Amino acid sequence: MGILPCRLPCHIESSHKEKSDKSHSNHHNQLYSESSLSSQPSLPSVPSLQLHQQQKQQQNASKTGHQYDAVATLKSHSSYISSLVLAGKFLYSASSDGAIRLWARDHYNSNSSTSTSLATSYQSVNNSVVVTTDTAVKSIVVCGDKLFTAHQDHKIRAWKIENDNTNNNKNDNNSVSYKCIATLPTFNDRFGRLFSAKNYVTVRRHKKRTWVHHNDAVSALAVSDDGSLLYSASWDRTFKVWRASDFKCLESVHNAHDDAVNAIAVSRDGHVYTGSADRRIKAWLKPPGQKRHSLVATLEKHRSAVNALAVSGDGKVLYSGACDRSVLVWERSDRGNMEVVGAVRGHSKAILCLAVVADLVCSGSADCSVRVWRRSGIAKSYACLAVLEGHTRPVKCLTLAVNGGGGSSENGGSDSGSSYLVYSGGLDCEIKSSEGPMMRTSYRKIPRFSRIWALGRPSRVGFLEHPGGVPPVPLGVALVRAGGGGWRCDVVQQWVGEVCC
Repeated sequence: MGILPCRLPCHIESSHKEKSDKSHSNHHNQLYSESSLSSQPSLPSVPSLQLHQQQKQQQNASKTGHQYDAVATLKSHSSYISSLVLAGKFLYSASSDGAIRLWARDHYNSNSSTSTSLATSYQSVNNSVVVTTDTAVKSIVVCGDKLFTAHQDHKIRAWKIENDNTNNNKNDNNSVSYKCIATLPTFNDRFGRLFSAKNYVTVRRHKKRTWVHHNDAVSALAVSDDGSLLYSASWDRTFKVWRASDFKCLESVHNAHDDAVNAIAVSRDGHVYTGSADRRIKAWLKPPGQKRHSLVATLEKHRSAVNALAVSGDGKVLYSGACDRSVLVWERSDRGNMEVVGAVRGHSKAILCLAVVADLVCSGSADCSVRVWRRSGIAKSYACLAVLEGHTRPVKCLTLAVNGGGGSSENGGSDSGSSYLVYSGGLDCEIKSSEGPMMRTSYRKIPRFSRIWALGRPSRVGFLEHPGGVPPVPLGVALVRAGGGGWRCDVVQQWVGEVCC
């Protein structure tokens, strides 16, 4: 259990040059001949280090003398974590038992002097259940002063976030209350469409229902850039558009896919991307003056169900994760089309979740690990910075934040003074927090909830610089071993591999 680096950075190689990929490319061309995408290059990644390599590097670790303080831990959910979202100074976590918890992010402070003081401060936010429902929560998003939750019972619930103005401590979650103000579709939406036959769609062979209803679990939620629209995806093969202000259902795209829709992402330019168990990603856009979204592209390169989507801040790069164990990278071409430029590989099982912030991409997998990748804008290459191993069951959800000089944001630029926070939730009922991209690590043993990892400070790491203007990429080894009732982390400053240009 610990943080293991990739031995070599991943880089783009043309699939024409890889003999082993020829049959694979032919297979894709045959299956997806209708796609306008270019042929798929490869971004090969390197598996985790083997045991004998770890032992060798552990010996080297004892020579470096680097050891880091423990970070405090929290007790959490009794069932698996299904969704995580950051909102200002708070972290929301949802679970399959219908509970949503709130955590003050200020408590995730690796600069505190002792683990004892940290452990004491965490007691004030223990058992911080802010929302309880009788059905599993599949996804959560925060939009202004509203919290939207998607559920297994085919419904979406809207919660009003109300602050206690008499409490001067804005970071105290006890000063925030949550009130359910709507269940989507609302009564007005349902009643207003009962009496017209055109409002009914066939949901099963002999059953019809108004189009405002989801007819299976709501699997994912997304919010438009301006916060005015809420998008929902469902296993009923549809996605819907809701007005966030009054919760009215504006549009339903019926039979958007041939199978369950597992993921939805919205870019700043208004493109909506949906990923499905039918192996396809579809891009949708509402033309100016139109009321409905139109299909503008079908992206077909995955060989199995698409589970996760993430869009870069500028909307020019789309990442997709699937059961085929790869993360595909799609970039917008000069013609405006999304074209696959490569695949980031390294996981041994299905990709279940993705998160993007600045130039970092994180992927969570059924192999119980999280991989952190960094994108080089000059060479358009990807380096695997770390493999976060510690979950004992599949990693179900991820969220990221950027910590700048004086504050933090969920979407921010990358500079030399920034650190990155990665939060991961798994089917093991645990949430883990990692700080990066620099390679300092800290752990503390967790009684059923979160171990907090920190990936260090600029003064703690070295860099390999490659001539020719390629940004430096940190590569290192971090090994963890249990002892003394806590987690002890030794960092090996041994740099291997070469930055590819």
